[in-house]
Formats: sequence, C-alpha cells, structure tokens
Amino acid sequence: MKKTFIFNIIMLLLMGFSAQSCSDNDNEASMASRLTVTKDNIEVSELQFGHAATSAILGVCTDGDWTAESTDTTWCKLQIHAGYGIENAEESSYTRVMVSKNSGNDARSASITFKSGDISKTILVIQKGTGTDPNDPFISATTFVENIRLGYNLGNTLESNPIGDWWNPVGKQPIDWETQWGQPETTQEIIDTIAKKGFNVIRVPVTWGIHCDESGTIDEAWMNRVQEVVDMVLKAGCYCILNVQHDNGSAQNRWLYADMADYPAISTRFQYLWQQIANRFRDYDEHLVFEAYNEILSKANEWGDPADATCYEAANKLLQDFVNVVRTTGGNNEYRNLLVNPYGAGHSTAKLNGMQLPTDVHPSHLMCSIHSYDPWAFCNDDEASSQWYIYMFDDNCKQEIDDIFARVHKRFAEDFGVPYFFGEFGALGTHVSMGERVKYAQYMAQKFNQYDITGLWWMGLLDRRTLVWTEAEIVDALLKGINR
Repeated sequence: MKKTFIFNIIMLLLMGFSAQSCSDNDNEASMASRLTVTKDNIEVSELQFGHAATSAILGVCTDGDWTAESTDTTWCKLQIHAGYGIENAEESSYTRVMVSKNSGNDARSASITFKSGDISKTILVIQKGTGTDPNDPFISATTFVENIRLGYNLGNTLESNPIGDWWNPVGKQPIDWETQWGQPETTQEIIDTIAKKGFNVIRVPVTWGIHCDESGTIDEAWMNRVQEVVDMVLKAGCYCILNVQHDNGSAQNRWLYADMADYPAISTRFQYLWQQIANRFRDYDEHLVFEAYNEILSKANEWGDPADATCYEAANKLLQDFVNVVRTTGGNNEYRNLLVNPYGAGHSTAKLNGMQLPTDVHPSHLMCSIHSYDPWAFCNDDEASSQWYIYMFDDNCKQEIDDIFARVHKRFAEDFGVPYFFGEFGALGTHVSMGERVKYAQYMAQKFNQYDITGLWWMGLLDRRTLVWTEAEIVDALLKGINR
C-alpha cells in the first residue's frame, strides 16, 4: 500500500508538471506581438478581383500561431486556414485566397479575418460582377476562353512581308503576297480541315502597312482578301482572331514600335489603321476577336527586356489607343472581345510587370495573351544557339515551363483579373525527335488543364497543299490531353 501511495503521489506531481508545461505552451502559442497581412510584400487591408475565377497569395507575418476564416466560403475560400508563428519579422507563412467566377452583374464582397493571439486583422475581398449590359450581344472574354479548346495560327500567309531585295512588290496582287512565304492560297477546304481536326479558334495574322497608301488608307483589294479569309474561318464554325502582325516586331517594313518620342505619329497612324479594320468588321458577331498587335518591340528591336523602361509606357498607350478606337466605331465593336499582350508578347517578369491593362467601358470583354516557344533551345532550330540545343524534354524543360505559367497567371489572372491564353506556342525545331516533341505537347496540355486555359499552335502540323496531317502525333497529343 505504501508503494502504491508513493507511486500515486509521483504521478500527480508529473501530471501537474505536464499541465503546467501544456499551459505554458498554450500561452506562448496564443501570445503575439504583431500581425501583418501582405500581398507581394505590401501590407493590404483589401483585395479586389475581376469577375473571373482566380486567386491571390497572402503572406501572414506574425510571431504567434494564427488562424484565418472567410465569411462566405461559397465563393471566397482559403487554401490554408492556420499556421505557425515565425519569430523573424522579415519572414511570413502563406495562404491562398481563391475566388470562383462571379457570373452575376453586380460586385460581391466577403471578408477574411486573421487572428493571432489577441490581435486580429480583417481583409475585405471585393469581386467585380460581369457588369453585363442588357444590350450586350456578346459572350464575355472569360466565356470565350472557356469555349476554345485548341487553336491554330494561319502563319506565313496574310502576314508575309518582303525581306531583302529578292521580291519586287510592284504590281503584285493579294494572292502574290499571300503565297510569298511558301504557303498555298487559303481555301475553305483548308480551313475546314483544320476545324474538323478539333481546332476551334484560328488566328489570322495580317500585315497591313505595306498595303496602305501614303495617307495610311488600306488597299481595298487587300482588305477584301482579308475579309474573305476571316469569312472562311467563321463559316467553318471557328472563332477567329484578327490582328496587326509584322507592322511591328523586327520586320523590315515595320513602323509600329514602342517609343515615347515617336509615339504621337505612330499613334495617329495606328488609330487610323484600326478605325478602318473595325469599321469593315463592325457588324460581325462574337466569333470575331480583334488583337491589338503581335510582338511590339522598341525602336532598337530589343527582344529582351528593353533598356529604356519608357518602352513599356509607349506600348501601354498604344494598347489604350486600340481599345478606344475600336469602341468608338460602334455597332458590335462596342462589345467585341479584345486581345492585348505585353511588350514582345513576352513573359519575363519585367515585361509582365511593365504591362498595364487598358481601361475599357466594357472590361468583361478584355483578355490577354503571351507567346511561348520555351525552352527556346528545345523548341526552335536557331543556328545562333545551336551549341546549346536541347534534345531531350526533361525535368529542366518542365521547370522552365512551370515558371512561365506561374508568372503569367499571377499577372493576368491575379493582378489584372482577366482571362488569358497562349496566343502562340509550339515545339517547332526539327533537331528534336518527334517523340520528344510529343512529350512537350503532352506537358503543355497538362499545364493548360492545370490553369484552365489553352493555346494556339504556330502553323505547321498540316501540309496545306495536300491536306495531310504531317505531324499528327503532336495534334493527337494535344487534343487527347486538353480536357475541354
């Protein structure tokens, strides 16, 4: 009995120490001297989103354990609801705020309350509605992106542009220009073949400046031919994206570039060009999309991040000019879905951050795109970089693609709150085996599914003269892999 009594006393003492220890730990966990909620390392008290489904990552900087709760989890959810405190004030733990698509006309709001010890912070979350005008005859840009499964670029056709002295344009007709870069005359049969394979959006790149007179007026025969090709795409039941292609970039005859000193003159010409295009197609329905420009560069033709940051300002001003002039032409152009992209259609951090979304009277009809042939040494036969050729689609290739998707999604979906897709992509290099190119296509399809977007392959795949799918393995990999 004595032994039992002593044992019980020891156990009670141990339990007391344990309780005291737990109590101390609980107090430490509940104690917090600071609590800050940040986005991109900047303290926030409010988040604003567009009507599209998207997300944002928030940092929670506190030295006590924390919890977070949304007042309306039907559309505003948290990926992580609790975390540990971090003593280092320069470090944070993180959670993701996820909002579903707001299909209603009106904005909606919720709040997220973060608590750490006796400190709490409330973040207001506001998501815009579609703002649908009852007179709006078009689907939104978000619905457009949701509707497209896989796209095709009708390249080396209406965007052909003479380089060097080997081709004399004098006296040439539209068909001569259209076939100058080796592709046959576009026919309804060609477009139908592309559509029947499973592509439901076709981008029609067009170069305009070389078909304009000194006043900037587009040659009527050229405009008619462009309209014929657009009509073929629409007749096949596809969406059509019409743009301004080699008037910019590094083309020999380019006049459209990002330069603040020359912006006034360029803007005047650019607006007049789009005024003519928009007026010609003003009565076309929602299946026709206008794209501002292709891959605009600086006056010095810098494909990398431009040395002069004002190039971004010039590019942004031209995007605003594009939106303004299309909307003022009226008709269906008041609501037409419009496509804009960053400097060079690039995806570096600097190019994405340098882009600003134009303001629009109908913001639900704006969307963005980028171009990606990455990794470059895998996707392209570039003699200048042949010594760095990549022949195997490995984990390093996947990581580079992962990083691109993450950057693009953050800027377009999270910062801008608009839908987006890849306006051009593809593994075009023949130094890589077909099997490795198929792996690339499969992985791109996987990433498109992950982010619920899609892309438009840059030409190839089909011999337009014989209507034979010469790279059917790639097409099949994309169509089987994309869940749309």
